[in-house]
Amino acid sequence: MPSELRPRNWDGLALIASPDELLAIRDEEGQDKNSPGVHVESAAASGTTLGMLVRDLRALEIAGPSIPDPERIRLIRHAENSRGGLPIYAIEPGIDDQDWLDWQSRWADEQVKFRNLLATLGRTKRWSRLRKSAIKRVSPHNSVNADLGAAATVCAAWWAEERIGLTSTLIRERDSRLSSRLRGALSDLRESNSDAPVLLVPVQQAYLHSLESSLSTCDSLEKVGRE
Repeated sequence: MPSELRPRNWDGLALIASPDELLAIRDEEGQDKNSPGVHVESAAASGTTLGMLVRDLRALEIAGPSIPDPERIRLIRHAENSRGGLPIYAIEPGIDDQDWLDWQSRWADEQVKFRNLLATLGRTKRWSRLRKSAIKRVSPHNSVNADLGAAATVCAAWWAEERIGLTSTLIRERDSRLSSRLRGALSDLRESNSDAPVLLVPVQQAYLHSLESSLSTCDSLEKVGRE
């Protein structure tokens, strides 16, 4: 990400990830240092949507792709080393959360339904269509060159492909839960900061509008602890 686009002033970090995923990121970072590119090569050979994302990003003149996400790691390091340590919140529930496990189970059930298994057969053509449709949704910016703009369309296609198998009910439940936990994280941050603190929430660009809409209508608050 160009340095000009990075937020400079924030007081806490909320990541759309589970506590277990944050631990995995640290493990992957160590593995990548020992064997550079091992996770990218594994993803590229997987034949999955992630593999298609990696393949297309590799064709662009950008810094990456990298696994784990270096921007996430940079933000985590910044939070850990700034002002004695800024709060970090995992917004997705952990594996011990029964409601979240139930949601994931229902999502898995949808993915193996016949219509969704058929959808995987047309993935390549659909991927091309999704990329083309995303182009008109990418706004120009002085700090974003053509390759970064193309990367944004690829990521939008990946996000849309990943949503296949998610019903409107599952999407609504997920967004509502995450919004409630984001409100809980901000509430916790406010308790220790009296000056209208800023909670930084890195979000996939293609997901921003959906999550923002959910937040604007969310009236529940779920307490979230610090990592």
